[in-house]
Amino acid sequence: MQRFFFESEHELFRDSVRRFMQNEIAPHAEKWREQGCVDRSAYTKAGEQGYIATWADEKYGGAGIDDFRYEQIIIEENIINGDIGFYINLHADLVAPYIAKLGTDEQKDRLMPGIVSGEKILAVAMTEPGAGSDLAGMKSKAVDKGDHWELSGSKTYISNGLLADVVVVAARTNPDNKYGIGLFLVEAEMEGFERGKRLSKMGLSSQDTAELFFDGVKVPRENLLGEPEEGFKYLTQFLAQERLVAAIGSMAACQAAFDLTLEYITERRAFGKPIGAFQNSRFKMAEMRTQIDSAQAFIDQCVMMLNDGTLTAEVASETKLLATELEGRVMDECVQLHGGAGYMNEYRICQMYKDARVTRIFAGTSEIMKEIIGRGLGLDERKMK
Repeated sequence: MQRFFFESEHELFRDSVRRFMQNEIAPHAEKWREQGCVDRSAYTKAGEQGYIATWADEKYGGAGIDDFRYEQIIIEENIINGDIGFYINLHADLVAPYIAKLGTDEQKDRLMPGIVSGEKILAVAMTEPGAGSDLAGMKSKAVDKGDHWELSGSKTYISNGLLADVVVVAARTNPDNKYGIGLFLVEAEMEGFERGKRLSKMGLSSQDTAELFFDGVKVPRENLLGEPEEGFKYLTQFLAQERLVAAIGSMAACQAAFDLTLEYITERRAFGKPIGAFQNSRFKMAEMRTQIDSAQAFIDQCVMMLNDGTLTAEVASETKLLATELEGRVMDECVQLHGGAGYMNEYRICQMYKDARVTRIFAGTSEIMKEIIGRGLGLDERKMK
């Protein structure tokens, strides 16, 4: 389905990004999966082309374009033509906004140029071994020591955990207030900051995921983001965009899987004719095409809502629930239509199937999305009593 909300300049930008992903990212994907992380040069090459944080102010090296459609294009083209493990979206669209919108002038002047150039890779550390979606249950703590904060605790399942130069770390700052959380900029060279080994995962093999440990890390006061007890509010504020980013990625994965499968069933023959000629194949592909087009139209509308500041947490949760659940169904159908080949690692659809499973878990599980949407309808036990 033609997506009319993109204008001519967006399509020219997409052509440029597509060539970059095909020439500079995709050829390294297999090597990166084997080594468990992408090369740092992926970020610097993207930075050289202006593909990191197009929204960033020109004084930091960005294009200063306040239009999320450009970021959407980068996410889509990386998923379809690059490597899903290249977490440029996490770096530019999930973590960098914390610094750009909450940071002081000193923090932004010091960090944003390296973020935009790809020389300073970012991560965000919220999840703990005993606290996933329940952010208020985190145990990591930061104690005010006057000229610095002393940070202690651990985080797990941290994307970009091994590559990151700067990590936005959430930690409890007020033990008497379960929502009293602060956000801290922890830099790679800080004493007491240690990284665990790369975690072995079902999919996303080229995306480095690790545990992080903080043993009395002395975080300078100037590395506090915003107010020391407002971190929970900040995290909630930025989650809407994070969930839309996840939805954009899932829709791109759906499209890529559909295209791969359409090509396969057109060429693969059984019982003397192409697999695609069987009614079951036609009906399955027709169902997927309809569902993908319908969901994509909704996601595109939500990008425009993000642009004009009207995207709510509830609607953002709808995008993630819809797109990630659809991705799971599409991947399953596409593997089935590939037959035995779909189970073989040498076929891309097999890898995509494994990569897709986590999308219903990260950035808030499908169950959490349903809770947020349901409460937005007024179906909250506390309000209904």
